Amino acid sequence: MPTTPDGTPPGLIVPGYIRDHDTHPPLDYPGYKSTALRHPERPLTLLPHTLTEITSPVLGQDRLGELDHDLTRQHEEEPQGQRIILHGQVRDSDGTPVPHTLVEIWQANAAGRYRHTADNWPAPLDPHFSGVGRVLTDAEGRYRFVTIRPGAYPWKNHRNAWRPAHIHFSLFGRAFTQRLVTQMYFPDDPLFFQDPMWNSVPDPKVRERMLARFDYDTTEPEWALAYRWDIVLRGREQTPFESDEEIMEDDA
Repeated sequence: MPTTPDGTPPGLIVPGYIRDHDTHPPLDYPGYKSTALRHPERPLTLLPHTLTEITSPVLGQDRLGELDHDLTRQHEEEPQGQRIILHGQVRDSDGTPVPHTLVEIWQANAAGRYRHTADNWPAPLDPHFSGVGRVLTDAEGRYRFVTIRPGAYPWKNHRNAWRPAHIHFSLFGRAFTQRLVTQMYFPDDPLFFQDPMWNSVPDPKVRERMLARFDYDTTEPEWALAYRWDIVLRGREQTPFESDEEIMEDDA
């Protein structure tokens, strides 16, 4: 690889993300045993990025499928489970809506099983549910999915470990360097007390930013319940996000 006179590769250095240790979980959290093997042990190094990495991808509505936002209509028949409307707004630190953000979700089916080759716990796969959706936020930063409420599942982190029902979120801004990943939980779940991903967030008030609220006004009679979850990208009300190191294994 060619280098500059000072020995570094050519490209643009993007300022590093400053981790808020009062808000975000430590990279090595003993209660979440997988972090012991995959957390960095050396100081992170900022690598140069090319112009393409900083300015792309440029996503538009024409890049999305007609039913990408509706996980209940992506197959010939509807999936099993409680149908829900999941919606919210993406905002910046000053409360400004963030439009045209690609919001992607992935989740287990109603029985708590992912459509993933590494998921082999003996719950049924639903042939009518892939568990993946995506949408662009509108001019007011709003997003909306129709899906089913996922089930809890065991994952062997510790004795009798079960993950609370949750949905994974990925947000893409205007470039690959602007991707953020987090999880959304449902209120009143009985499994929070033993979930290390929930409990690794130091401040209990910050944990609640990962909690959707039941939204009765958005429910549709005799059709679907509804939950609202707003996502704040930074600032005092920032939603806790996962680092790249935390994304990899999670639910595989």
